[in-house]
Amino acid sequence: MTDSHHPTLPSLPGTDWPRMEPGWVWLCGAGPGDPGLLTLHALNALQQADVVIYDALVQDCILDWAPQARHIYAGKRGGKPSAKQRDISLQLVDLARDGLRVLRLKGGDPFVFGRGGEEAQTLVQHGVPIRIIPGISAGIGGLAYAGIPVTHRDVNQSVTFVTGHDQSGHTPSSLNWQAIAQGSQVIVIYMGMKHAGQISAALLDAGRPVDEPCAVVSSATTPDQRVLETTLGRLAADIETSGFEPPAILCIGRSVLMRQVLDWQGMLAGAAPRDLDPLGRGLPAETACGG
Repeated sequence: MTDSHHPTLPSLPGTDWPRMEPGWVWLCGAGPGDPGLLTLHALNALQQADVVIYDALVQDCILDWAPQARHIYAGKRGGKPSAKQRDISLQLVDLARDGLRVLRLKGGDPFVFGRGGEEAQTLVQHGVPIRIIPGISAGIGGLAYAGIPVTHRDVNQSVTFVTGHDQSGHTPSSLNWQAIAQGSQVIVIYMGMKHAGQISAALLDAGRPVDEPCAVVSSATTPDQRVLETTLGRLAADIETSGFEPPAILCIGRSVLMRQVLDWQGMLAGAAPRDLDPLGRGLPAETACGG
């Protein structure tokens, strides 16, 4: 067991941090991948936990910040063998009843397409006390790392977050794609690569333009991040030829154009912005309406 004062472990400022008590489960978001996007509450939890039950998208270096804890993998990845949700939830109950300090560490935010609500409800129904620690969701943080603002005053006053598959692994049949297409200027889709053809066809049938800008951000915020810029009409075909693998976030809407001026990682690598005015406003950005 590594000493809790190992010099490579980050330290928390001050002392007034929540204490993880035996028999509690903290459900915590680990963010989209980059360990620097972890919250301080998450770091506090990692340094106190007796056991960490973590998902597939949690980076190993994040687990290194809990050297005193037992690490249990409970990842669920589409199309691959994985633990059943019921078993994961009941395992959390059992560990808490053993008097352990349990950290359930989930990629992104546990309450954004992360099954956190289901697990938390199971715990409460079994009398296990909980704490919820939000995390940065990939649909916001992952797009930001690609240089795509999920909202922009010249583009959208609404954004819709959608899951690309339901509990059966298929495109959700309960979604009203007609309403989504007509009601939201920007659509962000989680876990949608497998069904990109069905999704794009439904949106096109509902009236979205074939040349609408789209982006696919794979392995967002990690060193393996890749970004595909395309259009709604070519989305499925370009994903097929790109070789991209999940996890990935899909973004549909004109905010994707902003990557041409806000690809900050590309600029760090020495690339020049492709277009300083990708929305064609013809005015400096500081002259945006509304002050």
